[in-house]
Amino acid sequence: MTKPARTAPVRTATPLTRPARLTPGARVAVVAPSGPVVEERLSAGLDLLRGWDLDPVVASHTLDRHPGFDYLAGTDADRAADFQAAWCDPSVSAVLCARGGYGVQRMVDLLDWDAIRAAGPKILVGFSDITALHEAFATRAGLVTLHGPMAAGVDFLKNSRAQEHLRATLFAPETVRTIRATGGSATLVPGRARGVLLGGCLCLLAAELGHPHARPSARGALLCLEDVGEETYRLDRYLTQLLRAGWLDGVNGIVLGSWAQCAPYEQLRALLVDRLGDLGVPMVEEFGFGHGDGALTIPFGVMAELDTRARTLTLDGPALV
Repeated sequence: MTKPARTAPVRTATPLTRPARLTPGARVAVVAPSGPVVEERLSAGLDLLRGWDLDPVVASHTLDRHPGFDYLAGTDADRAADFQAAWCDPSVSAVLCARGGYGVQRMVDLLDWDAIRAAGPKILVGFSDITALHEAFATRAGLVTLHGPMAAGVDFLKNSRAQEHLRATLFAPETVRTIRATGGSATLVPGRARGVLLGGCLCLLAAELGHPHARPSARGALLCLEDVGEETYRLDRYLTQLLRAGWLDGVNGIVLGSWAQCAPYEQLRALLVDRLGDLGVPMVEEFGFGHGDGALTIPFGVMAELDTRARTLTLDGPALV
């Protein structure tokens, strides 16, 4: 069947501006733009960051609880104000999200994007609900961001592989220009592909459709997808929504991460092949990023090559300068 013509302009994903790497003694801000944070986990995460010779500062409302909705870390206005203050503080080199959950989409449009752009490139780290911030920083600020472990997240606190891959990316990014899939990865569609890395949590990418600042498509990209705690029919819905919207037209390759707390993986594999296989682009599964144990840090906004045989992502240059 012939696809209907699309009148909207088609833009190809292009490499974004890379922030500077961290150096010993750098000040980093920890914020909670999404769900409520467990104080003990935050304290343990801060200790880890101090062990990296960083100077972590905690935003004012990080441990707040929304008065009406207990799935939010404080009010939308307070979460946005914390993020804004952290990003625009000239002494802060990186903004690290404490955890995901839900809430970024409620606060992201409250940010002053002119001020954020004026503050210059900085490092943003997070995943899950932070997908909405990755997309916003790509489309509104043109900055590379890091899809990686969060400061009060269980995986960051408990897993040395997650810790060390994030640390290497932050301090010595030239040492992780080749990102190798963790154990269990396999090829679904063989081949090599080049493109700009982007993506994140599947449900958040589908939820971005229709927003005036949303990315028009993943054309020219190596698309990284993962999710957590979703029924198979919901994952089907998100993928079908992206397909029907033409958002996946022109994607160059697909890198699949973890699907924690979803259906048995054999069932999920069948769905992923059914919905994505007809795109005919190189695709690898269980690469090792997202909500799984020992999650790798993936830089979004950089050009890379996917090799499904070696199951590697090779960056054209370091994620950070």
